[in-house]
Amino acid sequence: MSPQSPSASRQRSASGSPVADRAGTAGPTVSVGLVIAICLVAANLRTTLTGVGALLPEIERGSGLTSSWGGLLSTLPLLTFAATSPLVARASHRWGSARLLVAALGVLAVGTVVRSLPSVICLFAGTVILSAAIAFGNVLLPALIRRNVPAHRIQGVSALYVTVMGLMAAVSSGISAPLAHSVPGSWHTALAWGVAFTVAAFLAWLPRMRGDKPQASTGGTHSPVPWRSRVAWQVTFFMGLQSLAFYTAVAWLPSILIDRGTSSTTAGWMLFYYQVVSLAASSLLPLLTRGRHDQRWIAAGASVLVAAGFTVLVAAPALAVPACTLLGLGGGACLVLALSFQSQRAGSSGEAAALAGMAQSIGYLVAAAGPLLLGILHDTTRSWTLPLTVLAVLGIATAVAGHGAGQDRHIGRASR
Repeated sequence: MSPQSPSASRQRSASGSPVADRAGTAGPTVSVGLVIAICLVAANLRTTLTGVGALLPEIERGSGLTSSWGGLLSTLPLLTFAATSPLVARASHRWGSARLLVAALGVLAVGTVVRSLPSVICLFAGTVILSAAIAFGNVLLPALIRRNVPAHRIQGVSALYVTVMGLMAAVSSGISAPLAHSVPGSWHTALAWGVAFTVAAFLAWLPRMRGDKPQASTGGTHSPVPWRSRVAWQVTFFMGLQSLAFYTAVAWLPSILIDRGTSSTTAGWMLFYYQVVSLAASSLLPLLTRGRHDQRWIAAGASVLVAAGFTVLVAAPALAVPACTLLGLGGGACLVLALSFQSQRAGSSGEAAALAGMAQSIGYLVAAAGPLLLGILHDTTRSWTLPLTVLAVLGIATAVAGHGAGQDRHIGRASR
């Protein structure tokens, strides 16, 4: 057996589990089976959520919900993410990351089925259940990547799972409405089609529970939430602000374009184009960051592209294609960076789970406020100029947070 390096020893000590992080630091390659399992989880992290927007008019007509209740249904997942994410790190320490992920996938399947039942109570209860399960997946996946993937492969694997996540989100948005018109059960059935991917992910991770031991049973110590770490707060604000830009664009971009004279059909295609460009940026980012441990200027530059996209919408509304191109390029890159920072800035899988819980709980709370804030500003001013200007300014704030989060350092060693 080869002698351990000092960095490996520090990493073992930080995690509290001799076995937990060994695969993430020693393995030179990533198995195809692991990559497939990660991608199957990623396929479930947005699929059950993005189809709701396309089905919302039919849901409101079929269930008698008002627009306010429909808006709550759309915001509820983000609020559930914010409330649930802080619980994941401690539960992972007690039960084991892979075991907890399998349990979360089982709960996700149950919640998806409950949500599709013909009852308004089930509609909302199922949304909360499946959103809580997705929150566990959101936090656990960076920790599992940190533990099982070599450091130089983390961003590539993160980019791959973000691409799969975005692709499935776009597919769900596109096929949910046609499914509602072609299958028995209408929108109820269309809400549940993604459960097939949940079952596939559950079966892929079930065998991986075998070697997963809780840190508590091995004498490890629970990694606390790094509230006093400057790097952790920079990662958190970067996660939150880039999420705000994405969810606000998804919610309001068609309305903004229609208000500026674009037809509803064209506005819908522009939203699709924005997501396609974002997927392309997510896929290409690893080529730009290969071999770069310091990613400050890449994160800052991607954020500035987002700010520029909102600025173009303010100054030249007719240039919707360039604006959506800038938003997609910057937003796709920011998402990959925000998720990979949650693994890269941690010294162990335990720290990664704690950092991801912090970043995603606060981040999704910020993201939930974005669409609501934009709507209030628009109703108050009767114009999109001030709301878009605020988003452009927040894009610069995202660049500042990304510049700090992109530094090559760990939360346990950085100045606090």
